[in-house]
Amino acid sequence: MKKVCIVGASGKLGRYMVRHALDKGYEVVGVCRKKSVGKLDAFRDRITIIPGATNDREVIRQAVADCDGVLVVLVPWGMHDYASGTARAVLDFAEPEARLVFSCGWHISRDGQDVYSRGFKAIEKAATWIGRALRVVDIRDQVKACRMIFGSDTRWTVVRGSDLEEGESEGLPVWSRHVGDSVLASNKTRRIDYALFMVEALGNDALIREAPAIVGCKSPSALEAPSALERTGT
Repeated sequence: MKKVCIVGASGKLGRYMVRHALDKGYEVVGVCRKKSVGKLDAFRDRITIIPGATNDREVIRQAVADCDGVLVVLVPWGMHDYASGTARAVLDFAEPEARLVFSCGWHISRDGQDVYSRGFKAIEKAATWIGRALRVVDIRDQVKACRMIFGSDTRWTVVRGSDLEEGESEGLPVWSRHVGDSVLASNKTRRIDYALFMVEALGNDALIREAPAIVGCKSPSALEAPSALERTGT
């Protein structure tokens, strides 16, 4: 892995991914909206910044050219297929053998075997309704984007994050294939470690065409997991 594109580089998660990628010695290309370019000032002399909407196909075509890996923050802004448009552009223009790693939340289910609490489902339903009513976010578009990725024959990984918090790194999160597994019960991950998992996934072929749900490695449920099998998600 030599050259990595980070789509959504100016956000909190994106900036952490930029930092981790640079620490690993990768050449980094960052994509972000024009109004957010200033958020990347700390990295301006170390990365290539391509301003533009992440669902702009020409922006993505330029950004992912010659990249060995692409890290994508799937953000369902607005009501104009922002997340699915971003995913479609990355799938269409990334190099054929590139590793593609996408971020989303636990609400995404690949095979329908995830088990959600009533509270989780109520919050998701409310967020979906309010987001569409205010025309601010469209969670269903993020679901559409992930379905598109799951049906792709590219070398993808979809990382499903728990609730996020700030703080110093605790280390690489643990993961499972299904929400509802006891190792995930704490539902808390440091944002810096979510970014670390995304970057590390680029070099982990065991995660190709997997949708790992992650949790902090020092969260109570991870520390109390009954077996190493559950902690690794294998």
